[in-house]
Amino acid sequence: MHTKTFVAAAVGLGLITLSACGSSAGSGGSADSRTVTLVSHDSWAVSKNVLADFEKQSGYKVKVLKSGDAGQAVNKAILTKDNPQGDVFFGVDNTLLSRALDNGLFQSYEAKGADRIQAQYRVDQARHRVTPIDSGDICVNYDKAYFSKHKLAPPQTLDDLVKPAYKNLLVTENASTSSPGLGFLLGTAAKYGDTGWQGYWKKLKANGVKVVDGWEQAYNEEFSGSAGGKKAKADRPLVVSYASSPPAEVIYGDPKPKTAPIGTSYGTCFRQIEYAGLLSNAGNTKGGKAFIDFLVGKEFQEDMPLNMFVYPVIEGAKVPPEFVKYGQPAKDPETMAPTKIAANRDQWVKSWTSLVLK
Repeated sequence: MHTKTFVAAAVGLGLITLSACGSSAGSGGSADSRTVTLVSHDSWAVSKNVLADFEKQSGYKVKVLKSGDAGQAVNKAILTKDNPQGDVFFGVDNTLLSRALDNGLFQSYEAKGADRIQAQYRVDQARHRVTPIDSGDICVNYDKAYFSKHKLAPPQTLDDLVKPAYKNLLVTENASTSSPGLGFLLGTAAKYGDTGWQGYWKKLKANGVKVVDGWEQAYNEEFSGSAGGKKAKADRPLVVSYASSPPAEVIYGDPKPKTAPIGTSYGTCFRQIEYAGLLSNAGNTKGGKAFIDFLVGKEFQEDMPLNMFVYPVIEGAKVPPEFVKYGQPAKDPETMAPTKIAANRDQWVKSWTSLVLK
């Protein structure tokens, strides 16, 4: 996931991200009516042949403008909404959705095939300003080798993480700059309530949690269980990442391991959903609509898991066997209504920053 997602790790392990990349400079969207410009976070990826199928069938050429972490990308899109850098935005998730909608980032469009999207992912049904594209679970992952070596059971719940046995073992991302970091904060708020989460984070801080700016640093540089972390001689065996991280370590391992070297603490998970939308003032609305239709089509939906390590949202889309074996989604993740996120997110992040970083 996310933004989330796992592409940064895959690149670190030698995977070539297959996407048509380009740049744009706030041109009110695509000036060329045969070009569709996609604005996204850095973890956007699609198989070359799948993107080529869309271009051949639609007649549009796709240009991709990557704009940093999901939070950075959303903020940049809001700042340029009157003269947007592209036509379609992909990668705003449920933690930031209200900010995008309240700032008028998207115009209405109901995608062809939207009726295939599973009901639990649908939002904004009155106006259809965004279309659900993928889902995933932000969870704590653990380094199996570390816990085996130290004859210590890995933590399974949020409550476990504040126990003395796990002191100085967890690294997480900054909730004000990182989508998984924010998701983890919201998961604790969902679990412990509007006031209880602060007491939980005081305990987590006292237990030595380490906070870094973003997911790539946390997972690839600080987490001892990842391929990148092993190379960096990382010393944190617990990290806030995704339930889809274990299959990624298997798929892109060199040599490929027989079992996943990392596990998922399913009692720590928060459900993340990513959306795409047609940007307000897009220069190529027709092409943008066609591209959103493509994103909810079966070919793209089944291509996503091995490129962005997220789950499809349409009925009947298949996932790779490695996901079934190593990366099952959480059965009972923490969730939060978008309206509650909208009402509390900014204040919670401000309080979290004061509490944890100062």
